[in-house]
Amino acid sequence: MRKDWALVATGFVLLAIGHGLGLFFVPPEAMMGETGRIFYVHVPTAWNCLVMFLIAFVCAVMVLWSGHPKWDARTTGYVEVGTLYNVMLLFQGSIWARPTWGVYWTWDPRLTTAAVMAVTFAGVMVLRKLIEDPERRATAHAVATVVAFVNVPVVYMSVKWWRTLHQDMSSPSTVDSVMHWPLRTAAIGMLLLGVGFAMVRAELERRRIAIEDEAPELPPVPNPLEV
Repeated sequence: MRKDWALVATGFVLLAIGHGLGLFFVPPEAMMGETGRIFYVHVPTAWNCLVMFLIAFVCAVMVLWSGHPKWDARTTGYVEVGTLYNVMLLFQGSIWARPTWGVYWTWDPRLTTAAVMAVTFAGVMVLRKLIEDPERRATAHAVATVVAFVNVPVVYMSVKWWRTLHQDMSSPSTVDSVMHWPLRTAAIGMLLLGVGFAMVRAELERRRIAIEDEAPELPPVPNPLEV
């Protein structure tokens, strides 16, 4: 088995264990009761969404520095997986918000910046589709990724910088010890799953770029009116 698919398989197993422990075996959360169990799903998604975008940013910087197609392909993989995690994050947050805040959505700073993050990285993906020239596409895609990443630290720090309905940043140090292993296991599972899928997507993109490079340049089509 290729290492990327091995990461995906391992990620699924760890995710199933972490979610299983969090949803069915640990005690209910003291204040939110059974509703609080979404914590084990939502928080690992949030952490790894930011991690995927951080790796995409590093890959984009490497594109601008080296110009090597492998970094362009890797940027594509991590941007797409990060955007998928971002959309999942917004849906999970809305599901959690309804029983705790009474609404599915509010323009809370954390939610608003996370929504902006999803839209900007979706725009990065659209931009890539619009440019045909491989070199121009790689450069524009990398620059757009770097620009879009500016909002990622804002999302992370939003609960520190502004008064917000959203709870403070969660970590094993801020929750009861009984929550540690389900949370960590699910987070590692989400990380391996994201890296594995990003590697698979990067390999597909690398092959597509190689085919573009090997394709012969066709002569321009003559204008019949000029013949």
